[in-house]
Amino acid sequence: MTMQLPEKIRLCEVGPRDGLQNERRFFSTAEKRELIDAMGEAGFPVIEVGSFVSPKAVPQMANTDEVFQSLKRVPGVEYRALIANAKGVDRAAACGCSKVKLNVSASVAHNLANLNRTPAETVAGFAECVAKAEAAGIGISGSISMAFGSPWDREIPIQDVKDIVEAYLAVGIGEISLSDASGMAYPTQVYDMCCEMKRCYPQVNWWLHFHNTRGLGIANVLAGMQAGFTQFDASFAGVGGCPFVPGAAGNVATEDLLHMCDEMGVATGIDLDKAMAISRRVAELVGHNTDSYLLRAGTSKALFRELPKGQIKNQTLK
Repeated sequence: MTMQLPEKIRLCEVGPRDGLQNERRFFSTAEKRELIDAMGEAGFPVIEVGSFVSPKAVPQMANTDEVFQSLKRVPGVEYRALIANAKGVDRAAACGCSKVKLNVSASVAHNLANLNRTPAETVAGFAECVAKAEAAGIGISGSISMAFGSPWDREIPIQDVKDIVEAYLAVGIGEISLSDASGMAYPTQVYDMCCEMKRCYPQVNWWLHFHNTRGLGIANVLAGMQAGFTQFDASFAGVGGCPFVPGAAGNVATEDLLHMCDEMGVATGIDLDKAMAISRRVAELVGHNTDSYLLRAGTSKALFRELPKGQIKNQTLK
């Protein structure tokens, strides 16, 4: 039997936001611009530049406005940002951000920790954000974190997730991301939920966002592909993680995901070698080991360049 895989998928590089927000050091506007400009040249169709949130809550994102104003924009690339409220829309409009993303957690406890509001209070603010974004000519999408599980609530009832989907749809948001910020998702669960969501809400423009906390990130992406999802988030060098989640680890590494797609014949439109160069630069800037397999081992095709056909080096097996 042949695996049911899409011919092409679309990736969003979330490293500048979800990756760097969890780093101890502050990245300058020039450093972020260097990375984001390189992503545009590498062929990334969507880039999450940063977030318009309180600098007291996430100090690493305090210069997001300046970063947007400094970018060398590539035509056709969507430069988006995360917002927490209507003030975020105002900041986005002022600095030339073309799309904003709202977020609500399927976990009550996590939503309180992340946004200091209950999910119901967050949902109540969606309409104002949508109205402001539409008036400013800015695109708007939504995400649901903890959709696959929460360290506070353990399993999240799928109806709780559906209720949030319907809240987004009710205010006119039709692009929605299911996020595994806790890193608790597993492939069969992902496949079942994705199939159910596509069946119940075929009108939604779906995204998936996985963390690799327990090593299942790539497997979960593959499960999503088999369920018919074709849009995924990933982070350069595998850096990042939600700072409000105990034991938070990095996101799915962009280069690892690109390599898997390259090996399977799933098109992304992104230059893997350029993406790896960006991730190497990120690893250099953060100054510590990251959770990228490809940065440690290189691509499979590189092995054939190092060991030409018919040539085998003497090695001692241990």
